[in-house]
Amino acid sequence: MSTVNDDEPARSVGRRWLFPSALLHELDPDAGRFGPSGRPRRTVRDWIVDSTCFLLAVAIGLAAANTLSHDPHTPHSLAVLDQLFGVLACGAVWLRRRWPLGLAVAMLPVGLVSNTAGGAGMIAVFTLAVHRPFRYVAWIGGISLALVPPYFWMRPDPDLPYPGAVAFAELLTLTVIGWGMFVRSKRQLMVSLRDRARRAETEARLRAEQAQRLAREAIAREMHDVLAHRLTLLSVHAGALEFRPDAPREEVVRAAGVIRESAHEALQDLREIIGVLRAGESDEAGRPQPTLAALDALVAESREAGMKVTLVGRVTDPAAVPASVGRTAYRIAQEGLTNARKHAPGTEVTVSVEGAPGDGLLVAVRNPAPEGDVPHVPGSGQGLIGLTERATLAGGRLEHGAEEDGGFRVRAWLPWG
Repeated sequence: MSTVNDDEPARSVGRRWLFPSALLHELDPDAGRFGPSGRPRRTVRDWIVDSTCFLLAVAIGLAAANTLSHDPHTPHSLAVLDQLFGVLACGAVWLRRRWPLGLAVAMLPVGLVSNTAGGAGMIAVFTLAVHRPFRYVAWIGGISLALVPPYFWMRPDPDLPYPGAVAFAELLTLTVIGWGMFVRSKRQLMVSLRDRARRAETEARLRAEQAQRLAREAIAREMHDVLAHRLTLLSVHAGALEFRPDAPREEVVRAAGVIRESAHEALQDLREIIGVLRAGESDEAGRPQPTLAALDALVAESREAGMKVTLVGRVTDPAAVPASVGRTAYRIAQEGLTNARKHAPGTEVTVSVEGAPGDGLLVAVRNPAPEGDVPHVPGSGQGLIGLTERATLAGGRLEHGAEEDGGFRVRAWLPWG
């Protein structure tokens, strides 16, 4: 049995005629064609099936009419009335898709008075089982089964005894109902598989979008952490050259060298991030990512920029710190130094790192209150938000805020298994 994988069975124009119009509408509501009444138009398969049902009802009716003509116990007027109802019932078979329940209900009294309408009645019950829930089938089927014994009591079959005729009619009715329910369950299975495939596609698309969003956020955090530090160094030295144009030549050369080196590093970092965006590589590609061992170089770079930095390290085995934890600790210290340079210039910053396996890694950056007023820096606070997310993703926590003496402290704990 076909599982209707994806949209090919429902959207393939060449195979559309193979499906019932009701099922085609369920599988692909936008692709179905509708008639003036708003119902799906019959497909080629529908016309073939409906024509076959009509011819089957006519054939059964003709066979029953032939039996009536040779039955001496049936009056001529009753035989004519029987055949008239049989003709109307066979014509009503064409309405079975539009009104399956109404046709099945109408065939109940017709079946009591017309033997030639038996084929149309069976087709009506089959259609009801295909197109309507079980509760309707149970009621109509139960009534049909209950009417079989009195029907053969009033109109005995000339070829079969009463028990045999009743048993055969009951078995035939149950077979038709079971067949219709099987067709309905098969169609429902196909629709459920189609819905499951659509949900899977939607979930896959949402997962892909979420992965892209997380990747963009990670790249944005990396860009902020790296470029903010480099650009702050540029700003500090450029400001020094602006306010001290008469500085000694050695200091001017040293400041220009720091500016050139910081600009080169910033461009290199930016080039790597753009490369990640273009190639879709992870942030582990390119140059080696900083770890806890690079913290000394970061402090030395800040000291060369004129900052007063004290590094306190009490890590028992720095080489044993996991790379991801060390990188997060490095970014926290880097952002803390950047914030101190922007919001508390000229103050002495203390960076402390301590921890051991099993106890975790504690990183703290503290600076005292700045002397005098410091102009507001646009976009402040975004780096701390990114640091909090970094620490949380690493399984740790981060706290930051002002202290009683006016200073500011960033403190983070990271797991070290």
